[in-house]
Amino acid sequence: MDELEFRRVRDDVLQAMYWMHAEGLADAPAAVELVRFLAIEPATLTPVLERMVGDGDLERDGERHRLSERGRGEAKRSFADEFADMTRPGHGECDEDCWCHDSPEEAARCLEDRAGHVHG
Repeated sequence: MDELEFRRVRDDVLQAMYWMHAEGLADAPAAVELVRFLAIEPATLTPVLERMVGDGDLERDGERHRLSERGRGEAKRSFADEFADMTRPGHGECDEDCWCHDSPEEAARCLEDRAGHVHG
């Protein structure tokens, strides 16, 4: 496997493990769970997981792997980069700093004042 392919699979693993942890699906998935989730061949995944352990991105726990502190940081960055277009506010949507988040009354006033203003 060349370095570019390793990095692609590594990013997929980091993002999958970050999402699985955040959703409460798995804190330390087994390789077989990652194979199914990523639709990847075990022969491709196994050396990537081994290298990620060696690089300090993952910690091995028997048959399972867990993101290390370093891996969590890398996973968070990779996940944010990959899904940035989907997670930022769209035109007309409020963001975290919108005045309508100050109180329920402000949110109600916002709804009255702004036609089409979307709240997340």
